[in-house]
Amino acid sequence: MAGAVDLSGLKQRAQSAPPAASTPPGGGAVTEVTEATFESDVVIRSNQVPVVVVAWTPRSEASAQLIETLAALAAEDQGRWSLAAVNADTTPRVAQAFGVQAVPTVIALAGGQPLSSFQGPQPPEQLRKWIDSLLEATAGKLEGVPGDDAPEQADPALEAARDLLDAGDFDAAKAAYEQILAGDPQHAEAQGAVRQIGFLARATAQAPDAVAVADAAPRDIAAAFAAADVQLLSQDVAGAFNRLIALVKVTAGDDRSAVRTRLIELFELFDPGDPDVVAGRRNLANALY
Repeated sequence: MAGAVDLSGLKQRAQSAPPAASTPPGGGAVTEVTEATFESDVVIRSNQVPVVVVAWTPRSEASAQLIETLAALAAEDQGRWSLAAVNADTTPRVAQAFGVQAVPTVIALAGGQPLSSFQGPQPPEQLRKWIDSLLEATAGKLEGVPGDDAPEQADPALEAARDLLDAGDFDAAKAAYEQILAGDPQHAEAQGAVRQIGFLARATAQAPDAVAVADAAPRDIAAAFAAADVQLLSQDVAGAFNRLIALVKVTAGDDRSAVRTRLIELFELFDPGDPDVVAGRRNLANALY
């Protein structure tokens, strides 16, 4: 498969995503892969241990049985390799990146590159031989999973920031998280906390009648931003997203860019797999293109 598969495009965070996939069989031995998790669960993970990816569909009993058989083998091998499942129905771009033409298709990766693949179900003994040959071919060539047995060390600065946030002292909590980011700009928890605190400070300052004001002036960007904040604060997530997506459709130039930027900021307040976020990203993409 060398040179036949281009995985680079899927390393970027998805700007839109399909509806949530059906959970693959196999329990905790299987990692369900989406566009948003492709890089971490497949590409980066394959630098540590071999990753076996199954392109499947819940409509195919053979697909489900193959995943279950591989999951049992993965459990036996206790972390020597990782099993991932891609639903070809709901995550087609990932399946297409692997050149999948039929399901089930199984692809083995190591070091971020595909090594071998096959289509269709296989008997357990044949799968065992295939896995063993994969492990033999990659033995000593990958990093291994770091710190599996090492206890996690508590970060005093992070614990202090969490305590401030739990106590509702938003200003102090934001300052504490920003101090963490000053030393580690990629700290995921601190990035998310600063976004959440910033939103709460802005949203709680909006006028109670912000939604009514925006409804009366549907092309007023500032009013729409205020109304969306109030709607999110009251748990009307889809309503907030749809309000700004409607504004994207009737704006252009810098105004459209501003609305799009605010929408993406609001998306990032939630888990990427949240159904409202998935639908919102898809609807934004349709509005833009």
